[in-house]
Amino acid sequence: MTPADTGASTTVDAAASVSSSDAPDARDSRMAPGGPGYRRMSLALFLAGVATFALLYSTQALLPLISGDMGVTASDASWTVAAATGGLAVFVLPMSALSERFGRRTVMTASLAVAVTVGLLVPFAPSLPALVALRAVQGAALAGLPASATAYLAEEVTPRALVTAIGLFVAGNSVGGMSGRVITGWVAQEWGWRIAVGVVGVLAVACAVAFRLLLPAPKHFTPGSLRPRVLARTVRDHLANPLLRRLYAIGALFMTVFGGVYTVIGYRLAEAPFSLPQGLIGSIFLVYLVGTVAASTAGRLVGRLGRRGALYLGGGTTAAGLLLSLAPSLPLVLLGLVLITAGFFAGHAVASSAVGKTATHGRAQASALYQSAYYVGSSAGSTVGAVAFHSGGWTGTVGVGLLAVAGVVAITVLGSLAARRQAANAPARVFGLTR
Repeated sequence: MTPADTGASTTVDAAASVSSSDAPDARDSRMAPGGPGYRRMSLALFLAGVATFALLYSTQALLPLISGDMGVTASDASWTVAAATGGLAVFVLPMSALSERFGRRTVMTASLAVAVTVGLLVPFAPSLPALVALRAVQGAALAGLPASATAYLAEEVTPRALVTAIGLFVAGNSVGGMSGRVITGWVAQEWGWRIAVGVVGVLAVACAVAFRLLLPAPKHFTPGSLRPRVLARTVRDHLANPLLRRLYAIGALFMTVFGGVYTVIGYRLAEAPFSLPQGLIGSIFLVYLVGTVAASTAGRLVGRLGRRGALYLGGGTTAAGLLLSLAPSLPLVLLGLVLITAGFFAGHAVASSAVGKTATHGRAQASALYQSAYYVGSSAGSTVGAVAFHSGGWTGTVGVGLLAVAGVVAITVLGSLAARRQAANAPARVFGLTR
């Protein structure tokens, strides 16, 4: 997936910040492009990203078929997505702590092993509760990947090559998230959703095996102790920071829109007046490529508009796409999805990159908290968006999305006001005065 679906972009800035102080050294034994192990490492983490996010969202494009097969509503079926992302949100912080004690490669290997094993069981789920439970376990297991991958790279790759290496991992996320949805759509059209999910499971097994065979053993990892008090203190410090709280909320709200739209869009396109086949519905997720471009331009947007200006633009673009998607015209609905996707990814990239810059210590935990908020938003959007669709149709889902965008704008306005107050108080502090 793109950085929007992986949360991986939230750790790029953090890892880069942690390693930016390292000076290049010809004697540096860490991996670098052209050096031993670098290509194997890059391919291994690319495949890990493919497996992780193909599994995480494997049921999203199949919800209409799951509803029909199990005789459940859209809101009920949406729990197959919400349970997986919710499990990841809950366990990403604990997994980051485990990787400090037991090693990055060990945690990533164990996470993938559990996730792919569950993935092979998912097609045989006899009921919706069983399917949701399996998906929750799968999401919890997958939390070990984003929690450990960037830490492994920060320790094993030279600083100059770090951003490129993380970019390859993010590319794997993007490819996995998109291809998983597209493949399941076309396979399900011919053989049903269970076979489609099974195909993704087999693909993930192949990626997991290749990952374990290719990934070089760590040479620079130093085990640490599990110190819950230190972790709790760091988390408390981050949550006490008003700017970080706003960024976490913005990430969650943007993902609420995105999760709701892409969980329900399959139902909308399967119904009249569109009545699209499952294969074409799955192909809708190719729109994610727009998000990749939008995320990559977020830095230039911030340079021109500032962080808050870029967030306003992302929110406005998302809202425009939501309104356009109400039209009973397939080209306009697709254009609306393009705008929603572009606005979401731009906003998410701005907010996530700001987390690493804002945190003065414990950047890995600050990024993990952002990921938690991000996937909580995904779970909430999947569930609430589907409930709104069940009760009010696509208009209800759009209404939920617009409320979330309004929340983004309101939080950004509060940030602007806080910045003005701080600037106004600065001269008084210089002279030892208060206001």
